[in-house]
Amino acid sequence: MELNRRTVIAGAAAAGIAATTLGGTAHATGGRKPVKTLFGKLADGTKVYSWSLENGGTRLKVLSWGGVVQSLEIPDRRGRYANVSAGFDNLEDYVAKTPYFGALIGRYGNRIGKGKFTLDGKNYQLSVNDGEQSLHGGTQGFDKRVWDVEPFVKGSDVGLHLYYTSVDGEMGYPGTLKTKVTYTLTRHGEWRIDYEATTDKATVVNLTSHVYFNLAGEGSGTIEEHELQIAASRYTPTDAGLIPTGELAKVAGTPFDFRKAKPIGRDIRVSHPQLVTAKGFDHNWVLDKGITARPEHVATLRDPSSGRTMKIATNEPGLQFYSGNFLDGTLTGPSGRTYRQGDALCLETQHFPDSPNKPKFPSTVLRPGQTYRTTTIHTFGC
Repeated sequence: MELNRRTVIAGAAAAGIAATTLGGTAHATGGRKPVKTLFGKLADGTKVYSWSLENGGTRLKVLSWGGVVQSLEIPDRRGRYANVSAGFDNLEDYVAKTPYFGALIGRYGNRIGKGKFTLDGKNYQLSVNDGEQSLHGGTQGFDKRVWDVEPFVKGSDVGLHLYYTSVDGEMGYPGTLKTKVTYTLTRHGEWRIDYEATTDKATVVNLTSHVYFNLAGEGSGTIEEHELQIAASRYTPTDAGLIPTGELAKVAGTPFDFRKAKPIGRDIRVSHPQLVTAKGFDHNWVLDKGITARPEHVATLRDPSSGRTMKIATNEPGLQFYSGNFLDGTLTGPSGRTYRQGDALCLETQHFPDSPNKPKFPSTVLRPGQTYRTTTIHTFGC
């Protein structure tokens, strides 16, 4: 099926955003129940399943292991499909080798300095797994858990509800956190993620998705020709451990200025101290819109070679752009090709890294009686 245009950020009834199109007719398909297949077994015999969804011209495969997006297929300007998400074709590599390919991240996306924070006068020590830092929830974060999955068809939408309960003290975090993440493919082909969580004790939480994108297709090579735009006038510089210093620095006049779309490779090798430390882009952009009640457009990624585009809307205040700096050629994807530095990128909607230790950053504290809610919408075009 050829799709020459797709809808712009829109669409989810729960967000109350009206659907619009980028010219032409929006292509929609009827909602069909997701298909479940066995993907593999863990060492203890636990079965891991793959769920296949298709709607509005977008195809998605999700694993119960880590809520991983194992495949995301969208058409190019000629209607030819390609998987635009880096990953593996087997469970063993996801368990033993993955750099968070496609995973749901929690309890805390990104880094917490030295794995420590203080909440309500009590000190907490988290699992440390990135030098001195705690990264993406620690050694056994949400990306390394088996989620309960419930498929659904709701009107013209199809999707999955994913559930995981993190017990009090897991990876050092206080409180039993009940988490629900919903993946929805809308009739216009948007991929929507809704995160929810509740706790029985004050805690910190920052959930996100860690898909590695290459809009030219998985295994196709560098993303340096991709054009990226981010609606952010400031970013958070980091120290040598990639922990924010607390400064909200202006992007103007620096390689971090993506307010107008530009090729990612244009400035990635500029001799800027922040790029040298991170070996490329691995920073949080402070979105101009701040925290919003509903998702708003914050970023656009485009691959000139295929014509594929992806727009991101979120109600979160930050966006982590990671340019695949630590891919080193030792991992092989479903295409049979290895992933090298810059062969895929991440755009993680989030609160800021190390917020529990930065009082001036937006708070990530969740208390009993409150419900953590955040939404991100990916809209694809060509």
